[in-house]
Amino acid sequence: MKKIFAIALVAMMTMTANAQVYVGGGIGFETTSQDGNSETYFKIMPELGYNLNENWAIGVAVGYGESKTTVKEDGIKMSAKVKAFEIAPYARYTFAKFDKVNLFVDGTVDYLHTDFAGAKNNTFGVGLKPGVAVNLNDKLSFVAHVGFLGYQNSKDDYEGAKAVNNFGVNIDGSNLSFGVYYNF
Repeated sequence: MKKIFAIALVAMMTMTANAQVYVGGGIGFETTSQDGNSETYFKIMPELGYNLNENWAIGVAVGYGESKTTVKEDGIKMSAKVKAFEIAPYARYTFAKFDKVNLFVDGTVDYLHTDFAGAKNNTFGVGLKPGVAVNLNDKLSFVAHVGFLGYQNSKDDYEGAKAVNNFGVNIDGSNLSFGVYYNF
C-alpha cells in the first residue's frame, strides 16, 4: 500500500512539475422574489484537467446544485427543493490560438441526477460544447462555454416512466457558463 501511495504521489508531482494540470470550475448563485414567492438557486462545479499536448486536454467536472422554491397562496407558504448531482468527463480540442485567447470545443459525456421531493430523474448526454479561454497570465485563465450540440436522454426514475430523447443544437442563455482555471 505504501508503494502504491508513493508511486501515485510521484506521478502527481511529475504532472504538476510539467505544468500540464489545471484546476478550476464555476459557481453560481441566484435568488428571485416577488409578492411573497421566491426561488433560490446554488451550484458548484469544480473541475480537474490534464493537458496532453498543445491542442488536446482531458478533464472532468463534478457538480452539485440546489434550487428551493417558496410559493405563498392564500396566506399559506409551500416550498419545494430540487437537488442535483452532475459528472461530465470531456476531451478538449483547442483549434485556434491567438495572443491571449484560445478557442476550443469539448467533446463530453455527462450524467445528471435530480431529486425533487423523492421524484428522481436521470439524464445522460453526449455532445460538443464550444468555448473560449482568455489567458489572464501564465497561471490563470477565464473560461466560458456556450451552447451544446448533441444528444440527451432523460428518464424519470419510477416504474413505467417513458424516456425523453433530445437531439439538436441549443445555443442560448441557459447554456452559458463561466469559470476560472488555475494552471500548475
